[in-house]
Amino acid sequence: MKKIIASPLAPKAVGPYSQAVENNGTLYVSGQLPIDASTGSMPESIEEQTRQSLTNIGHILHEAGYDYADVAKVSVLLDDIADFAAMNGVYATFFTEQMPARVCYEVAKLPMGAKVEIDAIAVK
Repeated sequence: MKKIIASPLAPKAVGPYSQAVENNGTLYVSGQLPIDASTGSMPESIEEQTRQSLTNIGHILHEAGYDYADVAKVSVLLDDIADFAAMNGVYATFFTEQMPARVCYEVAKLPMGAKVEIDAIAVK
């Protein structure tokens, strides 16, 4: 049974989609831009943006009763693959054991001029 998940601590969706959808013990978290929900602003550096995107994912995970340890797969979109090492350094502070599978792509452009967008799939 499909359940829509929305955390008030994460930014609202910028389009016609849900922050996350849970179905049969699997949580699909939509791509999270690095927007601070309390201010509506986006930090400047790739490190700060990565931290904010992963923090937003954490808020959504917790709203649904999951944690970072439940994340099985992550997709990272970067507007510049040269930012890979800097993103990876921050990413490694969120996933420290039994790391999820992951892909990372450079894309032509991200919404709102973001440098990074990250989505996740978590499993109970």
